Amino acid sequence: MPEKQKPPRPVASVLHQDGLCRCPWPGHDPLYVAYHDEEWGVPEWDDRALFEKLILDGFQAGLSWITILRKREAFRAAFDGFDPHKIVRYKPAKIEKLMNDPGIVRNRAKIEATVALARIYLDLAERGGFANHLWGFVGGKPIQNARKSTRDVPAQSKEAEALAKDLKSRGGNFVGPTIVYAFMQATGMVNDHLVDCHRHQAVAALATRL
Repeated sequence: MPEKQKPPRPVASVLHQDGLCRCPWPGHDPLYVAYHDEEWGVPEWDDRALFEKLILDGFQAGLSWITILRKREAFRAAFDGFDPHKIVRYKPAKIEKLMNDPGIVRNRAKIEATVALARIYLDLAERGGFANHLWGFVGGKPIQNARKSTRDVPAQSKEAEALAKDLKSRGGNFVGPTIVYAFMQATGMVNDHLVDCHRHQAVAALATRL
């Protein structure tokens, strides 16, 4: 008997029971849907919020975002609220404590990459600001796309490649162009909500910094 095939994953926006069309990737998980509706694609200008998101995207490497999302509060507690001034001073004992924390993703290379990113953050803070530096790679304003299907959404972009190269040159790790592009999508540097998703226009309206 042939193996039962899984149904194909949707590539276009999905109509939910509340009458709203959404990008297909959050499915119907309430936590994931709330993240899609309230956070993903909203332009983020806060230095610390961007720092946290870039770290979490690095921890996502090889995993699904919903896994990280479910552990986000545990990550915040374990990493001192993602305070770069504290993270940059982490000693081996703290690293070992994190490696024994079941609430987070226990990966030594990713934890050490977080400490390195804290150094980068503090250096850029003295050179005009972390957010200003990152947003400079998209010209200081969100890139507005008009994707009709997830098949149209690339895994990376020239802007993501440039930012990834910059962060790596500063000592960053787990900041490859695919991770960085996901970060750009999530933080509103790129509007990749599908055009018939109810969030596309709402996010586009936030394109200018208030």
